[in-house]
Amino acid sequence: MMLGKDKRGFTLIELLVVMAIIATLLSIVAPRYFQSIEKAKEAVLRQDLAIMRDAIDQFYSDIGNYPLDLEELVDRRYLRRLPIDPFTESDTTWIEVPPLNEEEEGVYDIHSGYRGQAFDGSYYEEW
Repeated sequence: MMLGKDKRGFTLIELLVVMAIIATLLSIVAPRYFQSIEKAKEAVLRQDLAIMRDAIDQFYSDIGNYPLDLEELVDRRYLRRLPIDPFTESDTTWIEVPPLNEEEEGVYDIHSGYRGQAFDGSYYEEW
């Protein structure tokens, strides 16, 4: 009769070694993962700004004046809907810039309402 000889399992040292390997791999992968998410948000923000600026330019070309607000671009079907700012996760945080000519009114340009710094050192609200 053998007592305790048939029991198989992992020792505490083996478990600690495996956990240390997993922790090391996670410490390498996690920062790159979060950095790639931020870069993807930057790409989406650049695309959204380009689309809205193009819609503003088309509106001005067709109508002869700038839209009074961003909702007018949606109402007149220059945009299907206002894009959601990927950083603020809202479509109400866009900053509307009036025309340089004080005699005109409306939305001349658009910026993000997020106050953060991009990977290239610029600030999102300046894009």
